[in-house]
Amino acid sequence: MDFYGIYTPVITPHKENYAIDEEGFAQVIEHLISEGVHGIIIAGTTGEYYAQTMEERMRMLSLGVEIINGRVPSIGGTGAMRTEDSIALAKAAKQAGTDAILVATPPYSVPTGRENALHALAVERAVDMPVMLYNYPGRMAAEMDQEFLDRVGQSPNFKAIKESSGDINRLHLLARNYPHISLSCGMDDQALEFFAWGARSWVCAASNFAAKAHIALWQACVVEGNFTKGRAIMTAMLPLMTVLEQGGKFIQAVKYGVERKGLPTGLPRLPLKPLNKDEKRELDQVIDRMNATIDRILSEQE
Repeated sequence: MDFYGIYTPVITPHKENYAIDEEGFAQVIEHLISEGVHGIIIAGTTGEYYAQTMEERMRMLSLGVEIINGRVPSIGGTGAMRTEDSIALAKAAKQAGTDAILVATPPYSVPTGRENALHALAVERAVDMPVMLYNYPGRMAAEMDQEFLDRVGQSPNFKAIKESSGDINRLHLLARNYPHISLSCGMDDQALEFFAWGARSWVCAASNFAAKAHIALWQACVVEGNFTKGRAIMTAMLPLMTVLEQGGKFIQAVKYGVERKGLPTGLPRLPLKPLNKDEKRELDQVIDRMNATIDRILSEQE
């Protein structure tokens, strides 16, 4: 599998009683495909997997693949505290028909590099399919360090890594020392730097509601190699990235952004609470300003 383009970790819409809204899920996926995203991640963090039962997660994997129906590549999330659960989710993803799986560090246990690698290898060997790694020490409390990368890098199934540490030195390390593991941007405010260092894909939650902007930046940098245009687009997007990353209500903000598109979202599952009126107003202003600026940039380039 070639990880190339914008990959959206799709949200999970909920009904008023917090049950999964399967019809709403289909509407969101149809919207993403119509917007031109290149792939969809099912049952990722933005999809609130951590607040779902194993049965619900497996259902989302099969339902997501059914809705996508091969129109774009799909990646199945396998993140879990127990290796056994990650293996079960990987098997469910393969049975559902995803094109790849997403493998993260098990949270809370704080494994060593060796332990973390053995976890990832156990998941990969259980299904023998393409893997995108997910390095996010801010949530998982442990990093996919060099020992980890040296061990898993020996398997050709580890195709890509979504790097979300925020450490620019990690970006340099991955690009220089592990070129066989494709870089995928996982830190939105460093997207320009990722593309400059050879990343060809971007896993971006805000593309749930701002696919056009994310595709425009990826297109400018990766396809056209026009970093002057890319800097202009990135400048327009940075206020949104600041609100999402620093506001402390990331998933809530993404779901509100989707709601603005007229799509069903429902409330986030507990313990999260939706944005208040002031937070919605701030996000409205940031999104509207970004869209207007990017429309102007793109029109000037025609």
